[in-house]
Amino acid sequence: MKYKVMVKPGSSQEKIVKTAEGEYMVYLRAKAHDGEANDALIKLLSKHFNVPKTTITITRGQKSRMKTIEF
Repeated sequence: MKYKVMVKPGSSQEKIVKTAEGEYMVYLRAKAHDGEANDALIKLLSKHFNVPKTTITITRGQKSRMKTIEF
């Protein structure tokens, strides 16, 4: 499955908000530094969708706030 995700790093809380079909806004406490936000994103998505962290990959937008996620 593919999802488009807009990431907001450095937020005061961590949450996932569905904005449209297959699109999400994800608020993360982690800063966008040395891949910390990407790691936190994968961890939060794995809890939300109840899938192992190893199955989630960032296919586009590794260094961008707009990402494409597959699992």
